[in-house]
Amino acid sequence: MNPTFTYAPPDTPLDIIHEDHELLLVNKPAGLLSVPGKGEHLADCLISRLQAAFPETLLVHRLDMDTSGVMVFARTPHAQRHLGLQFEKRHTKKTYVARVWGHVAEKEGHIDLPLIVDWPNRPLQHVNFETGKPAQTDWRRMRLEDDGTTRMRLYPKTGRSHQLRVHMLEIGHPILGDPFYATGPARDFPRLMLHAESLKLRHPDGGIGMTFRAKVPF
Repeated sequence: MNPTFTYAPPDTPLDIIHEDHELLLVNKPAGLLSVPGKGEHLADCLISRLQAAFPETLLVHRLDMDTSGVMVFARTPHAQRHLGLQFEKRHTKKTYVARVWGHVAEKEGHIDLPLIVDWPNRPLQHVNFETGKPAQTDWRRMRLEDDGTTRMRLYPKTGRSHQLRVHMLEIGHPILGDPFYATGPARDFPRLMLHAESLKLRHPDGGIGMTFRAKVPF
């Protein structure tokens, strides 16, 4: 993390989208870590808040601290294994909404750029065609905004760290408010304008397909 960074997580109540005997679906606020960071000052996070109310809560996946939106947690080891395999085999479907810098000319597109950690500048990632891991994102333009920005819907096909941020940067349209990759006026927004809008998965008890959504807050 940036050495000048001060962690000030939002003091907001849990926003539970769905709960049952196997699953917890939560709308994570921007600015809150998914899991604890290193050090006592980074202990406050979504999973610890959930475990205070639901002690059996188990981690399945993560969202970046700066990203808001739908996260799924398991309430049993069986559900954790079942959901973990769905993510690993890319059987889940995730949809994000982002506001990006500039007007995007095309209506939709596909990005296929391999990513790997930029080791001297970690946790930043960068494109590397020799050592990068495959990373694909489909995108669709929602609308051009009057302020010269564009609202986009993003469909990651892989789940690399910072994938959507780097892919948008690489096509010349960084996500607004991104403290890592945006510069100048594109960075000057109150938060990262990236939200996990929906998550489609199969329920661990019976395998029925379910889609969960969280309203875009920007």
